[in-house]
Amino acid sequence: MGRATDRRSVLRIDLGPDGRVVRRPDNLAAEEPLEIRVGPAGPGRRRPLAVTMRTPGDDLDLALGFLLTEGLIRSTDDVQTAQLCAGAETPNTYNVVDVVLAPGVPEPVTDPARNFYTTSSCGVCGKASIDSVRTRSAFRVADDPLTVPAEVLAALPDTLRSAQRGFDRTGGLHAAGLFTPAGELVAMREDVGRHNAVDKLVGWAVRERRLPLTGHLLLVSGRASFELTQKAWMAGLPLLAAVSAPSTLAADLAAEAGMTLVGFLRGDTMNVYTGDHRISR
Repeated sequence: MGRATDRRSVLRIDLGPDGRVVRRPDNLAAEEPLEIRVGPAGPGRRRPLAVTMRTPGDDLDLALGFLLTEGLIRSTDDVQTAQLCAGAETPNTYNVVDVVLAPGVPEPVTDPARNFYTTSSCGVCGKASIDSVRTRSAFRVADDPLTVPAEVLAALPDTLRSAQRGFDRTGGLHAAGLFTPAGELVAMREDVGRHNAVDKLVGWAVRERRLPLTGHLLLVSGRASFELTQKAWMAGLPLLAAVSAPSTLAADLAAEAGMTLVGFLRGDTMNVYTGDHRISR
């Protein structure tokens, strides 16, 4: 896993019948800042746009996915180049992605009301209001004819979990998986942040020219927030499923977009909050 994990010495205390206290190595999920710099084609430095705390790996996909889900690009054609580079103060750490926009693509306008600093737990913290983070998808998911058997949907968490190598080592990484209606795992990304895992997956789809993700569904390993619902909509996904709970704003946005939102997808049960016509029984 490389920089995605790090080994640390821990004191293991067992209060069970054996009462063992041992010092042993343990694997931790890596968390490092990634700065995304964006600018137009031509000479000159790209300006810092966002800093996110992420697990290193798939960083170019993370940057592309972030730009797409924030409505700053529409496709891979809007990007001339995207490359990792060393930071000025921390050379050779490669915690900076430099994105050059294609000719004619407008440079993002930095708005003080829209703070793009994000953490690994929340991607919209610090933004002034919900209106300031709303972006409109270019894709009309309400017309997507996707249907998924409930039995297939119920099996997806186990499929996603079996693909999580990073979680196996650390127990500290979220996952986002792209599935077909038949339950085939198309792609999966892990990250210490829920929103980063989704951005990495969407960025992969941008790079592979697979947008919109019509006829597919997204499964996330945590809860379904407003932000994750918005990211799914921006990628053209008609169905978002989560193993935990959705928020009210997530349900409201899914209903507005015509998406299907499933929560508490565990074992043989699930709650369908919107778009239940896509779940066959």
